Amino acid sequence: MTQHQNFLNSLIQRIRMGRSSKKVSSPETIIKLCNQLVSKNGEATLFSLAKIILEDFNTLSEEQKKSFFLQLLDQFGVDRPTLKKAIIELNIDDEGQLRKLHQLIEPKSHELLRRLNQVPNGTSVLLKMRESLLERIKDSPELKSLDSDFVHLFKSWFNRGFLRLERIDWSTSARVLEKIMQYEAVHDISDWEDLQNRVAADDRRLYAFFHPALPDEPLIFIEVALMNETPYSIMPILDTSIKPIEPLTATTAVFYSISNCQMGLKGVSFGSFLIKQVVTEIEKEFKQIKQFVTLSPVPGLKKWSNKINLLEDKQLPENIINDISECCENAKPNPLALNRLTYYYLTQIKRKNGQAINPVAHFHLGNGASLYKIHADANVNQSALDDSWGVMVNYLYDLESVAKNHEDYANQEPVSVSPKLTKSIQNNKKKILAY
Repeated sequence: MTQHQNFLNSLIQRIRMGRSSKKVSSPETIIKLCNQLVSKNGEATLFSLAKIILEDFNTLSEEQKKSFFLQLLDQFGVDRPTLKKAIIELNIDDEGQLRKLHQLIEPKSHELLRRLNQVPNGTSVLLKMRESLLERIKDSPELKSLDSDFVHLFKSWFNRGFLRLERIDWSTSARVLEKIMQYEAVHDISDWEDLQNRVAADDRRLYAFFHPALPDEPLIFIEVALMNETPYSIMPILDTSIKPIEPLTATTAVFYSISNCQMGLKGVSFGSFLIKQVVTEIEKEFKQIKQFVTLSPVPGLKKWSNKINLLEDKQLPENIINDISECCENAKPNPLALNRLTYYYLTQIKRKNGQAINPVAHFHLGNGASLYKIHADANVNQSALDDSWGVMVNYLYDLESVAKNHEDYANQEPVSVSPKLTKSIQNNKKKILAY
């Protein structure tokens, strides 16, 4: 142990002894330490206080964490009296006053979080702290203002310039490989053989973003299958017994799973950067690959349809109401009805802000992809059947149109859809297929 570490440890002990002969964590005592942290400037003292705060926070019960967040919201907001006085005295032509006003508008919580982040492992603890905060917001929506402070700072700390892209393969550390198995959120990785197939097979690639403060923690990763055609089912991709193709013959790169690993980074999006950089990496390695598509689930389709089916006033086109009834009232829906319903759900059902209600659709359409193909019976796993009748879709990343598609989606223009898919759906509207 170095002399510096000895000094810091002894300082921490003195601070703890000054608080109590017996350490007792409570929201109130931690808030007092937070006030000390933002009011002091000595580096060693700041380090020690921040370390104690983060350690003590982890000892709180869930109810105590809620109390801590509420007190944090109350005591670490904007200094309103000082801000009001500054606004009254403001000279709009005085650059110094304008900059000071900007500083006064910032809530005290920003500086608190910045100082807590200076401790080794502080970033990791703050991510867990936000996870806890997100849980508390469900019962205390007023905490959304505090959450916006976390998001504001995380967007800065985790901006693209700090992230590094790594290809994950069989030589990657076991610690990271275990995290990949743990965080896979779309298609569970059953065992090490399954993982090996996804990262080490000749026709597979897996890429992840990492941050310097979390060297062994992937932030988001994407799984890629190199293929000779656009896939219509996930089952062959996940089948470890199928022989890999020669990658130099592949014409299509399929993004079949994208997993966000850190719940604490919810709302801090860098998925679009990941896709764009992965496309660049694949193009460098395989110049013959020209088509980039996803094979994506449609989470929540069945839940939404069942909800609509129970409504007396459905306020939807009659043909869609009929398709909803067909899908909800049959164990194995008519594939044509399921395709039409999926098409309508992804292209027409939107939030008040114009975004697609389906989160996966919003992610890809917002990144400039277009809805390309719809496949019934694409995933026969029970969880997929329960969630969306097993339907999956391809989103196409046409590099020449992603910028325009992104702008159109952001401006609430109609969803970009393959003309062939639209024509197919229109032709099938009046078809009746005995199934």
